[in-house]
Amino acid sequence: MCGIFGIYDVPDAATVTAAGLHALQHRGQEAFGIGVFDGRSIQTARKIGLVSDSLSRRDFLDALPGSSAIGHVRYSTVGKKDGTDTERTRNAQPLFTTTMFGEIAIAHNGTLTNAQTLKHELMEGGYTFQSDTDTEVALKLIGTARGHNLLERMQNALPKLEGSFAFVLLTPKKLIGVRDRQGIRPLVFGKRNGAYLFASETCALDVVGAEYVREVNPGEIFIIDSDGLTSRRFDDDTQPRPCIFELAYFSRPDSLVYGCSVTEVRKNIGKILAQEHPVQADVVIPIPDSGVPAAHGYAQESNIPFEPLGFVRSHYVGRTFIEPGQDERMEKIDMKLTVNRYLVVGKDVVLVDDSLVRGNTMRLLVTRMRRAGARSVHLRIAYPPWRFPCFGGIDTPTAEELFAHNCKTDEDVTQKVCKEIGADSVGFISLVGLYTACGEVYDKDNLAFCDACLTGDYPMKLVDQENM
Repeated sequence: MCGIFGIYDVPDAATVTAAGLHALQHRGQEAFGIGVFDGRSIQTARKIGLVSDSLSRRDFLDALPGSSAIGHVRYSTVGKKDGTDTERTRNAQPLFTTTMFGEIAIAHNGTLTNAQTLKHELMEGGYTFQSDTDTEVALKLIGTARGHNLLERMQNALPKLEGSFAFVLLTPKKLIGVRDRQGIRPLVFGKRNGAYLFASETCALDVVGAEYVREVNPGEIFIIDSDGLTSRRFDDDTQPRPCIFELAYFSRPDSLVYGCSVTEVRKNIGKILAQEHPVQADVVIPIPDSGVPAAHGYAQESNIPFEPLGFVRSHYVGRTFIEPGQDERMEKIDMKLTVNRYLVVGKDVVLVDDSLVRGNTMRLLVTRMRRAGARSVHLRIAYPPWRFPCFGGIDTPTAEELFAHNCKTDEDVTQKVCKEIGADSVGFISLVGLYTACGEVYDKDNLAFCDACLTGDYPMKLVDQENM
């Protein structure tokens, strides 16, 4: 669920890219990087940590002059997550290589489900790797494919990739955006004072003063160069299944994703959740920040007072879901949220959160709410029970770490939540309700989204899993 950004033909492209990456920081907090064409060659700089950590030092951007750039914020699902800074920086992006057609830098959002299989084949052919990311596999595959030019090589290489990917690529003459055949990961195209750019979400376009034009289509290669805009297909057999978790949690609330307002979708989720799981209570409290729109919708539909400050959040702590390890997640939750006890003492409380994945965070927050004096705590979850690992870009690769995996029915999940997390009641939005909130009709034979984490119906081939 990384964030990617790219812009073509503007003065000080690195500064614009850094601003775009700052708007996408919620998509990845482990590392970031920028690649720039300076008029002679592509220069890259990659750092561990947040974008703001380096932007406070002007020398970082001063070392990256140029008129075209790409950038990346990292949330790792593949590649080393710990070790020394040098080891971790090796897996930060953009990645860079030189081919017979010149230099290429690439930034990737998604996860390739046949990366290890392809990597083994390439290594048998004598190719070496500098990182252990799936992104380098894609870069090597493009660089070694058949074709008389880069576009032909991409058209031959990209159909071999399985899984989810949105790419931005930079060459000395071109900026290229690519989206996988199912469109699992988002990628949008915009315009700014005659310049063109790509971003994972529209919030990054807004921050840099760009106008949203459209999404990059599934299976599309979108090229920007001195000749203007060129669109090519690398696969005509597209069956769009964009990730539904983008709308429910991952994307920023001020973004348009798949043509939908994220905030409106989440408010609709809350309203449907109130219809499906009503309760008598005194106050509705969101678990910030991503639970706020759904809680607002729940309160509106149920006519229960909405209290956004039931939990007080420290804004100096980033997203906890995308922390690479459980220890880091729990440590940051301890620092991130505290209960405003004066708003909950003696009250029946509805807690609304965006999802329940591992359960550890929710257990802690329910305990804190009771200690603060709440009379009862009723959980309402704006996402159905998460039963299956994601292989498309979210770091839940094993079923064992998922709270609901061994529960055969929704009733089993609710009983487990009440017993192990300590809630008085719990209600998850239904899959049908979630689709309705997203503006679609649920049809299991013709799915509009990738909902594999909920149903186990994966839209991609799990090649590496099958070869294990």
